[in-house]
Formats: sequence, structure tokens, C-alpha cells
Amino acid sequence: MKAGEVRAQSVDQLNDQLLQLKKEQFNLRFQKATGQLESTSRMREVRRDIARIMTVLHERRPTEGSAAGSVG
Repeated sequence: MKAGEVRAQSVDQLNDQLLQLKKEQFNLRFQKATGQLESTSRMREVRRDIARIMTVLHERRPTEGSAAGSVG
């Protein structure tokens, strides 16, 4: 998944996809622990996709106390 694809989705779609990726990450970790994991590179892809989605969700979150950051 590319960053442009993530940015094109709505917040609800991103939350749904984030939940799905976290479930997949859990399953991959479980497979690794039991020695059944075949594609170790998928763990890295899922971890990075989660990070991309969380970054976009964080950017879209309304800024609270935007004046608190300015000093003066």
C-alpha cells in the first residue's frame, strides 16, 4: 500500500483497515511463534502499513490547543 492510496481513503475506511491489519499482524506473530510463518517479509509490510495509516489519521486529527504551542 502506498501513501497516496492511504490519503485517498476516509477516516472510517482507515480505521477499518487499521483494525484488519492489526488482526493480521497478530496472526503473523502467532504463526512465527509456532514456526508456521512462511513469508517473513509480510510482517514488515504489515507493520509499515499500520504506521502509514496511523500517520495519516494523526495528521487528520483536529489540532487541539494550537495556540498552546506558540510562545510569546
